[in-house]
Amino acid sequence: MRLIRSKLSVLIALSAVVLSPAIAHQTQATADTLTEPQVRAILAENGFTRIDDLDFEDGMWETDATSANGKRVDVRVNPTTGDILVEKLVSTLSEADIKAKLAAAGYSKIHDVDFDDGMWKAEAEESDGNDVEIHLDANSGQIVHIEND
Repeated sequence: MRLIRSKLSVLIALSAVVLSPAIAHQTQATADTLTEPQVRAILAENGFTRIDDLDFEDGMWETDATSANGKRVDVRVNPTTGDILVEKLVSTLSEADIKAKLAAAGYSKIHDVDFDDGMWKAEAEESDGNDVEIHLDANSGQIVHIEND
């Protein structure tokens, strides 16, 4: 019986030595994980508002939020890199951003601004009075295509 206890004590001691680096590594990984306030800040910097029910599940931060283009989406955030994964394509620009970009480019009477199929679309009037439909990049707001309306 004494021999069994002795072997058991040695086994426990060896386990502690072997597991110590693994526990230290796990503590290090946890120290590198983004906190909830950091994740909220990253989402806000990327145009997300109404960030609801932010939880850490399945190794990722998960939430429901409103994107800059006004769509409600399910969002996941990588806990170490801060990379944002969205269930569907969203834009970091808002409708007001698109209107401002088009006004700065000389367009007037800007209306029917909509985000659809990964592209901003708007109707406006050119300086010569011609009505056009303008397609803009989802994140840069650069004009991709103009067609007569």
